[in-house]
Amino acid sequence: MQIADLIRRAGRQYGDAPALIDGERVVSFAEFDALTDRLGHALLARGLEPGDRVAVLLPNSIDGVVTYYALAKAGLVRVPLNARETPHEHAFKIDDSQARALVHVADPPTRVEIMITADELPGMIESAPEGPCDVPRDPGAPFRLAYTGGTTGKPKAVVLTTRSELAEIDNFLVDLLPNLRPESVMLHAAPITHGSGAFFLPHLVKGAANVILPKFTPAAFLEVAQKHRATTTFMVPTMIGMLLEHPDTPKADLTLERLCYGGAPIATSVLQRGIDLLGPIFTQLYGQAEAPLAITCLQPWEHTPERLASAGKPYTFVEVDIRDAEGRSLGPGEVGEVLTRGPHTMDHYWRRPEATAQTKEPDGWLHTGDIGRWDEQGYLYLLDRRHDVIISGGFNVYPREVEDVLLSHPAVVEAAVVGIPDEKWGERVTAAVVLRSPADPEEIRAFCTDRLAGFKRPKVVEIWPELPTSPVGKSLRREVRDRMLAAQRGEAPRREDS
Repeated sequence: MQIADLIRRAGRQYGDAPALIDGERVVSFAEFDALTDRLGHALLARGLEPGDRVAVLLPNSIDGVVTYYALAKAGLVRVPLNARETPHEHAFKIDDSQARALVHVADPPTRVEIMITADELPGMIESAPEGPCDVPRDPGAPFRLAYTGGTTGKPKAVVLTTRSELAEIDNFLVDLLPNLRPESVMLHAAPITHGSGAFFLPHLVKGAANVILPKFTPAAFLEVAQKHRATTTFMVPTMIGMLLEHPDTPKADLTLERLCYGGAPIATSVLQRGIDLLGPIFTQLYGQAEAPLAITCLQPWEHTPERLASAGKPYTFVEVDIRDAEGRSLGPGEVGEVLTRGPHTMDHYWRRPEATAQTKEPDGWLHTGDIGRWDEQGYLYLLDRRHDVIISGGFNVYPREVEDVLLSHPAVVEAAVVGIPDEKWGERVTAAVVLRSPADPEEIRAFCTDRLAGFKRPKVVEIWPELPTSPVGKSLRREVRDRMLAAQRGEAPRREDS
């Protein structure tokens, strides 16, 4: 089966029902099928050939979604670019992917052979022939390139195939969204280039509408969610925090059945506040670019107080293991690296055979780089990224554990914990925090005394106006650490600290 088959069948089955909504613009299922056919023909008419990479730099919009699935029908490989990234980051991905074409709305970050502006798309569609655009693609051939976050260096392009894409849909429909129906409504508040985009096809194939929010603000989210009676959405934790802080949220008439979240750790205190305010609708997704949004999930009914820190249980068609440095599987309570295997995982890293060999075993097991443990009931608990572990006084300190404690302080709204070189301890546990109300750094450190072992407590707490984050809302601990080290060397002004 091809992705085009799913789109065509949805067009036949659901016809004039709204498939895509963006402000006042509405596109039906039948229209979406026709638009993607015609744009697919138009792209091939510009000289592109099946297998070519096409970079797409468009905001959350109907045009962006139509372009994505026109590429699917034309046998072209999608390279999505996040509009929040810098031109330098865009140029790197375009060059690294060897894209032959760029579809863009802003000033192009670099030039490629075929340049297409967003303004050209309507004319290309209008002048293209009608009729199916069905270029067959081998199930194991590249379907799209998903770049990793690049939080530890240059991002790598994860090659995902049609087989990967179909398996991801299976995971969603079996475990995550088993009750999807034509009356369901997905509100895309986060970028469709990343996690939110994974929800499009599962809703499409079930006849549900996809509503697109061009840019997230709590006010805009509340307005659109109420107007269209949204039942599902996806957010990163920073967005959830902003929504909970908004004064209109408690009185909003929301119909959400699932608020899915992932992409970064979330403090249990924030999660509990969300449940208290919005009800038992939260669903945690643990995944990564190499295993898109499907390693484990924590269902709404599993969000009990004792399990809020858990990442949940494996999806039905996904295997998960925790292993030590020698590759031995570990039992409950033992700490090791999380590995996963399933048909949705990446085929390889684009043009990086050495990185592929380090990450993916010959038998298909994928090294996630995350440190975790099982509990006795088979729930996964993530401790941190392997490269973020701090070694202080010979003990391992997992930054996420310290951040969770800091975030439970009533004045702290964001926290990032890193290790700074220290002659005595090897690494000094250091925290940067953002406050919602005034608090003294020493008070925050004292708050940790009864909640963390001595070697885990921050030796230094710095108060920052904001933390650096990636375009998808992940705190960039590496950048926090770099700024602190630069300040020590006198290369940048030191922020207010203890």
